[in-house]
Amino acid sequence: MLATLERIEILEFSEQLSQMILESEEAENYRRCYYKLRNSSVSQKKIEEFTELKELYEEVQRFGRYHPDYKRVMTSIREVKRAMDMDDRVAEFRRAENDLQSLLDEVSLIIGRSVSEHIKVPTGNPFFQGSSCSGGCGSGGGCSCSA
Repeated sequence: MLATLERIEILEFSEQLSQMILESEEAENYRRCYYKLRNSSVSQKKIEEFTELKELYEEVQRFGRYHPDYKRVMTSIREVKRAMDMDDRVAEFRRAENDLQSLLDEVSLIIGRSVSEHIKVPTGNPFFQGSSCSGGCGSGGGCSCSA
C-alpha cells in the first residue's frame, strides 16, 4: 500500500511540474512566437519555398556534382535558406524554441541528478554535458569523462 501511495505522490508532483512548465514564460513565449510564425503569410511562403527546394536538393545530392542542376540548386537553396533564417518571425521562433528546450534540459538534469550523479541525461546541449557522463557514452566513466 505504501508503494502505491508513493507512486500516486510522484504522479501528482509530476503533474504539478508539467503544469508549471506549461505556464512558464518560456512556454508562453514559445506559443506566442509559434502563433505569429504560423499566421505570417510572408514567413510561411519562405518556409514553403525552402521545403520545395529542399526536395530538389535531396535529389541533387544523390548524384553530387554530376547532376546537371547541381550549381543552380546549391546556390538557390543557400539563398532561400538564408532568407528564411533571416526572417524575424523564424528567428524569434527559433530563439523561443531554444529557450524552452533549455528549460526542459535543466529540469531533466535536476530530476536525473536527484536520483544519482551518474544518471545519463540526454540533453543534446554541451553546456549540460560537461559535469558528468550525461552524453550517453555508456561506459560509466571509462571513457575518461568526469562521471
